[in-house]
Amino acid sequence: MAEGTHYIDKNEEVIKIRGLYKSFGDKHVLRGVDLDLFKGENLAVLGRSGTGKSVLIKIIIGLLQPDAGSVIVLGEDVNQLSYPALRALRLKVGFSFQSSALYDSMTVGENLAFPLRRNNRSMTKSQISKTVNTVLEAIGLPETINQLPAELSGGQKKRIGIGRTLILRPEIMLYDEPTSGLDPITSTELNNLIVNVRERFNTSSIVITHDLTCAKAVADRVAVMEEGKFLKIGTFDEVFSTQEGLIKSFYDYNFTQ
Repeated sequence: MAEGTHYIDKNEEVIKIRGLYKSFGDKHVLRGVDLDLFKGENLAVLGRSGTGKSVLIKIIIGLLQPDAGSVIVLGEDVNQLSYPALRALRLKVGFSFQSSALYDSMTVGENLAFPLRRNNRSMTKSQISKTVNTVLEAIGLPETINQLPAELSGGQKKRIGIGRTLILRPEIMLYDEPTSGLDPITSTELNNLIVNVRERFNTSSIVITHDLTCAKAVADRVAVMEEGKFLKIGTFDEVFSTQEGLIKSFYDYNFTQ
């Protein structure tokens, strides 16, 4: 990703993780994770399936409790928050699910309006409609407003899922395997959307992926996870200009198939 195209404030950490551990019985999933996400930054967390990426995301938004360590999100210690305070924080953190998580019985417009109706009860119908149209235009799918999810392609569903997450204007976006199951052209379109979302909505983002093409396209820094620990964190070139076994094998798996 081209550097210098977006301002990143390295003096402001919107997520700060220190000494994070998480086990399920005898399975040690996270083994001492430290990670910073800076304001305005896109950070890709890379790793094969089962390395702890999704568990990390769930701990960040308070769906799982760590065994040890601290998670500070937008200045709040996630593990110390009451449920109302945690719910308020989650409104500032958008989570784009791998499955898109759309309601099948609702049109695209209704899917996008739903979070607004649930969380911003003071908004008028006109304000909701305007916000929905603005987000649909931003994700490049204004023509789908009256369609049902069953009528959409996989790539369109992913974009609408991102749109529904954006509708509340979160400060942080968490993307879970955004290009999973998509063809190369649609993946490129989605990568461009993730970059555009940051530019247009001033978000900071963590992108969970095992797709190096996605990471290279969208991320200012990448963090490679293996067996619950980060092997290396830096720019894409800094991380992958190495002959270190696990990192090189991960690179070769993605780019020599």
